[in-house]
This record gives sequence, C-alpha cells and structure tokens, in this order.
Amino acid sequence: MTLIKSISGIRGTIGGIAGNGLTPIDIVKFTAAYGSWVINRTNIKKIVLGRDARISGEMVNNLVIGTLQGLGIEVIDLGLSTTPTVEIAVPMEKAGGGIILTASHNPKQWNALKLLNDKGEFISDADGKEVLEIAEKSEFEFADVDSLGKVISNDTYLQKHIDIILDLPLVDVEAIKKANFKVAIDCVNSTGGIFVPALLKALGVETIYELYCEPNGHFPHNPEPLPENLTEIAKVVQTEKADLGIVVDPDVDRLCFVCEDGEMFGEEYTLVAVADYILKNNPGNAVSNLSSTRALRDVTELAGGEYHASAVGEVNVVNQMKATNAVIGGEGNGGIIYPELHYGRDALVGIALFLTHLAKFGKSISVLRKSYPEYHISKNKITLTPEMDIDALLIKVQEKYKDQPNSTIDGLKIEFDKEWVHLRRSNTEPIIRIYSEAGTETVAEGLASKIISDIKDILKLN
Repeated sequence: MTLIKSISGIRGTIGGIAGNGLTPIDIVKFTAAYGSWVINRTNIKKIVLGRDARISGEMVNNLVIGTLQGLGIEVIDLGLSTTPTVEIAVPMEKAGGGIILTASHNPKQWNALKLLNDKGEFISDADGKEVLEIAEKSEFEFADVDSLGKVISNDTYLQKHIDIILDLPLVDVEAIKKANFKVAIDCVNSTGGIFVPALLKALGVETIYELYCEPNGHFPHNPEPLPENLTEIAKVVQTEKADLGIVVDPDVDRLCFVCEDGEMFGEEYTLVAVADYILKNNPGNAVSNLSSTRALRDVTELAGGEYHASAVGEVNVVNQMKATNAVIGGEGNGGIIYPELHYGRDALVGIALFLTHLAKFGKSISVLRKSYPEYHISKNKITLTPEMDIDALLIKVQEKYKDQPNSTIDGLKIEFDKEWVHLRRSNTEPIIRIYSEAGTETVAEGLASKIISDIKDILKLN
C-alpha cells in the first residue's frame, strides 16, 4: 500500500493500514486539514467537490462531504465531473476552494484529493506545506450541531463548461460542422465518457465512435494515454475510416490524438498544434516545462512570440505563464492551459481548439502532424545508492558542460543546439530521471547514453 503526501494533495492506494494507504482515516484527516486551511485563508465556508468515475470515488466522496460538513463548510457537489470543470466552478460559485477526487492517470487502486485555491487553481508550494502542517498537528475545530455545513448537488457545470468553450472567439463551431469530421473516442470508462461526447455534439460532430465511455471506473487498459495503451482505438480509427481519434485520461486534463492511419499524433504535439493555432490568431508568448518538446519553442518563435520554460509541474507552468503574460501553455503530456478560459490543463478546450485548427487547415491530421518540426524524446533513469549526494553529482555534470547553455530551475537541463538533455532527481527514490530530445530517436538515446556514461565516470572518481 502507498500513501504520498505532497504539496499538491494526497494520493494513495485504497485500503491497508492508516498512514500507509489511502484509508478513510487519512481521507478525513487531510480533508479536515484542507477545509481548515480554506476557512483560515479565505473566511469562505464553501468548497466545490467533483470526482472522476473510479471505483473508490463514491466512498471517498462520502467521507470528504461528511468531513467538510463537520467543519461547517457548504459543499457544492458536482458529482461525476472533470478536473477542469471543478476548476471553472470554484470562482463561478465564489467558493473558497475545490477538491477533485482523482488519481489522474494512475490505475484503479489509486485515488487522490487534488486541492484548489479560491481561483480554481492548484494550491501553491507554500499553501500545500501549510495544509500538511495542519494535518500533522491535527489542528481542526469542528462545528457544533447548529452550524454544520449543507450539501448542494449541482449537475449544471457540464453544460456551463461547454457553453464557455463554445463562446471562445477562437472556437469556430461552423468550421467544425462544415468539416463533417468522423471521430473515434476512448474515454477509459471515466467521466470523459460523459463530457467528451456532449462537447463533440455541441461542436457539430455527428459521427462519433465511442470506445469505453461508460463511467464505471473499470479501466479497460492502463489509463495513461501512451501509445502502448491505445492500440484498440488505433484499430477503430482505421476500421471505421475515422478522421481522427481522441483520447483523454480519467479526469480529462490530458489529451492526445490518433491520426487517420492509426499512427499516434504524439502527446507532446497536442500542445504544439493547439499553440500553433492560437499563436497564428493571437500572437504572444508560450510556456511549457523543461521536459517538453522543443517544437513548441520553434512554433512560438516562428509566430514572433517568446518561448519560456518552467520547472516541471502544472503550478510552475501557470506561474511562468502569468509572469510572461503567455497566451498559451501547458505540458508535453497532452496538457493544454488556455488562460482565456482558465489557468488549468483542460482536455475539453483542447479538443475544441484542435478541431477548429484541423477544420481550417483543411487537410488530414497526419499531414498537420508532418507540418511541425520532428523531434523525439527518450526517457531513461539511473538508480543510485540512497546515501548518494545527487545535488553534488548534478553540479559536477553541470561543470563538465559549463560551455553549453543550461538551466538549473528544476534539476539540470543542458542544451546542444536543437537537442537537449534534462536531469531531474526523484523526490521519493534515489533516482535521476534523464529525458533527452533530438531530431531522431537514435540521436536522443545516444545523448542520454552519453550523459549516463558521464555520471558513471564521475561516480568512479569519487
């Protein structure tokens, strides 16, 4: 059993012993800490709650609602929802915060409490530490019987989210209708199965081949939208002669596409394509994290904007976007952040913008993919001994490549013309993750191998 307490929330496997798994006791404890933090911070006794469709969702939902009521907090329960929908609902409800019950792309035995501030954005590093401190000290004061919070069920936000997307100036429903797209979707039996078909119909897509759209939490395959998990939708796209396939993760904040020939568009290129469309119509800056493809920088600079990189993590991307007034941003895992709507990864707005882009492009999705610079990312890791000083090791690697442009805002990223390698230490294990990118897979892997060899040489000298 696993329980991971982090600044962005609490995540773990269901069951086991309290403190070792995500048990009812842990759920109540951290909900009480977060609810107390919201009251202390905002003096607003209202929190929006939504969940994905995973099997443990109802149990966790009941515990969270009861705990928040016990603190005297009014709960706006959206029921089966998506992460971006809850993010939108928090400011619309003038709530003090929001909780999404989802373990995102993790398998069915996992669940988590994702925590939002009163803007509907993920809480900051400092805020997260405060919540963990309240939990550690059990500094909770519960309400008396006359002051218990009430629960309001609200199922209107599916339509509200769609309506806001349709109202965006760069979403062209008429162009999408005219394109007469045939679309296959894989929603991994979670809440995308409710939201994605509804959005597509609102956008004028009449032919939809639905794969795993029953929100019962029984994931038919590993729910992370990686190529090895998407063989079935690739076959459906080809068999049905669909124009494209659309895949979302369980909480609908990650998005990837399948080309008409069954090949993957590439989740790194979800953001690249959407950014291309945004920047051509609304010139400005773009942001992604240090481990995302260089193709976004190429597309941004071609459109006359500036590209900025952030540390890994959605909160960091959002902070950098605000600092640079970026018009588009996100992460290479298929996360689109479009500030015109809200500062959070949102697969639904990504779908609407991408389909508009594809409709106006007027050619196949595979031709669109070929219009972007070709890069390949290789992902590796090296395991070290627990007593190893990883920070000192990274400093020595940086010294070896001191003549190359590099960044230390998150581990160490070294650039070699249009190639790069990014070394990040794990927060939980004695591991350095090594991401590298180049024009071909072979060169990217060679670059990673060279850095791994350098690390081994440095270790031998110590």
